Amino acid sequence: MAQQGVQLDRETFSCSICLDLLKDPVTIPCGHSYCMNCIKKFWDGEDEKKIYSCPQCRETFTQRPVVVKNTMLAVLVEELKKTGLQAAPVDHCYAGPEDVACDVCTGRKLKAVKSCLVCLVSYCKKHLQTHYDCAAFEKHKLVEPSKNLQENICSRHDEVMKMFCRTDQQCICYLCPVEEHQGHDTVSAAAERTERQKELEGSREHIQQRIQDREKDVKLLQQEVEAINLSADTSVEDSEKIFTELIRLMEKRSSDVEQMVRVQQKSEVSRVKELQEKLEQEITELKRKDAEMKKLSDTEDHNQFLHNYSSLSPLSGSTSSINIRPLRYFRDVTAAVSEARDKLQELLNEIRTNIYLAVVEVDVLLSNPQPEPKTRAQVLKYSREITLDPNTAHPQLWLSDRKATFMKKHLSYPSHPDRFAEWQQVLSEQGLTGRSYWEVEWRGGGVDVAVAYKNISRAGRPDECGFGHNDKSWALHCQDNTFIFCYNNVQTYVSGPRSSRLGVYLDHSAGTLSFYSVSDDTMTLLHRVQTTFTQPLYAGLRVYYDYGDTAEFCKLK
Repeated sequence: MAQQGVQLDRETFSCSICLDLLKDPVTIPCGHSYCMNCIKKFWDGEDEKKIYSCPQCRETFTQRPVVVKNTMLAVLVEELKKTGLQAAPVDHCYAGPEDVACDVCTGRKLKAVKSCLVCLVSYCKKHLQTHYDCAAFEKHKLVEPSKNLQENICSRHDEVMKMFCRTDQQCICYLCPVEEHQGHDTVSAAAERTERQKELEGSREHIQQRIQDREKDVKLLQQEVEAINLSADTSVEDSEKIFTELIRLMEKRSSDVEQMVRVQQKSEVSRVKELQEKLEQEITELKRKDAEMKKLSDTEDHNQFLHNYSSLSPLSGSTSSINIRPLRYFRDVTAAVSEARDKLQELLNEIRTNIYLAVVEVDVLLSNPQPEPKTRAQVLKYSREITLDPNTAHPQLWLSDRKATFMKKHLSYPSHPDRFAEWQQVLSEQGLTGRSYWEVEWRGGGVDVAVAYKNISRAGRPDECGFGHNDKSWALHCQDNTFIFCYNNVQTYVSGPRSSRLGVYLDHSAGTLSFYSVSDDTMTLLHRVQTTFTQPLYAGLRVYYDYGDTAEFCKLK
């Protein structure tokens, strides 16, 4: 009876949240008591709802109650601890909602420490002791506490299932082979467990080996990442130094040109001014002679005129005539510098291509490359917002952000070296590398949906500047009910459903270019290209032939 009273005291003075003796006890308005930290944490989880409740009676409070330590209750708990409650074994903890409870305990149940597969009962430490003390229980199989013991009972015969039917792959009791499992391949559950255990161990060994292999791969890839980052940082630093040297060299050459021009300028100006002074002196002498002759001419006395005329000094030799040719001044220098600039630009373009090829050839050789997406939902993950570059638009194309419209008359676009002059074409502002997907909505007689390198010609013959007619562009010609893929002036007729919307998927590093006919959320592959791209690509459109025909890069979600 005394023990029962202690049990009651422990339960009475325990917190229903942590199931331990109250620490810093507080009493809330409904009268229930909790550890101060426990009730605070419980109400912290209800802050968002702004409604606070009691964990036991569920009474709610519209405002969070202010909790104050219950001094009297705290003193009682301390006194109870001194009487032996604190000495209660830790194993005799009460079972919570997630624990397996002792099936023998009455009232508030303790946690089970073992389950018996023979008795099909779970026991706390106290009630389990009989299994250790009584010889009748020696052969009973004890396992970790389990909530699923009743699953070991045959629902048909209410007997423990100690056998296994290999035919039906299920556990059975000893009566099942007599009835519904008659003639089946049956063994004891222990024997089947032994076989399955061997298989399980083999599977575990295989998994552990795979784990080791994958851990090695992860470590290798981490080293690869570090090597890539180190190499990239070094390359960027070295490139910056080299380009800085080039810039300094260009500045030096610019300074040299300026110095040469200024030296020549000074020499020529000095020569011209020297000649100018001689001419001015000659002019002064001629004016003096002219004045002397005029005075003589105005003399009325004939004898005096003749006397003075004979004493006139002869004219000095004249400075040779100045034959001023059409001067070009230093325009030849400007032309030479311009020619050097053009050659340098061409060389830099070639260098950029070589650098780009060197960059894209950097590759981490993975054994499982990402597969090409198969559905529209998958490719939409790589969607790009494409806008048109007005500096590339043919004068008969009117642009509006992502839309190009064919016009009858040429528009007054400013002159620009990137502008297409022969065909009604336009390129995107964005250069495309990596994985990209976009869609084109078109209306009218026909459209070319294309990709091209930036250095495609802007004027000249069709095989120089037309999309698909050279080795710098790939194009799908769409006209009426016909699709034609064109590259390097080679045409391939393509079959597929006609649609006013076309999709383009580009995997630059993999060298894949795919064209799709798009309708609602379905895609039909029209043509796929497998090649090697050596430069960034730009999306292109060509609109023909009628006034008002349009092609537009769609805004994808």
